[in-house]
Amino acid sequence: MATSEEGPLDRATFEQLVAEYAERLYNIALRITGVAADAEDAVQEAFTSAYRYRDRFRSEASPRTWLYRITVNAALQRVRQRAPREYLAEPLEERVEAADWPVHSEDPAVAAELRQQLEEALADLAPDLRAAVILRDVEGLSTREAAEMLDLSEAAFKSRLHRGRVLLRERLSDYLRG
Repeated sequence: MATSEEGPLDRATFEQLVAEYAERLYNIALRITGVAADAEDAVQEAFTSAYRYRDRFRSEASPRTWLYRITVNAALQRVRQRAPREYLAEPLEERVEAADWPVHSEDPAVAAELRQQLEEALADLAPDLRAAVILRDVEGLSTREAAEMLDLSEAAFKSRLHRGRVLLRERLSDYLRG
């Protein structure tokens, strides 16, 4: 998506961005919130906010990064507004790296079950850790892009991502060994 180098996004360009990114942003918000209605609301809030403040868009930034950041923040805000709940506890000490769990199955039922286990494990992560894992490992963003979207330094993002991965690995260990 090319944008004007002169400054803010015009209405037509903004509408193009909405059409191009709406589905991906919804999927990210859904993975972060875990609830379709909250994801829809988060994306709606993100687009409303982005449109309202489109004149503040800096053309040196990527529109994708800008929209992802607004959407992730809206989704995280939705999660934080809920009643507190217990998330996976962070390990007190660094565990020895677990062996890889290659899962190569042609069976769609096994693949669906693994996906369900992974979705449940992601939902059990604290929202900030979940967002890091989703942006890097599910969406495939670079460390730099994901850190920028979460307004973190790359080092802080890597730390958050590592903690999220360790907790996921611990949560899925029994299932994948069985």
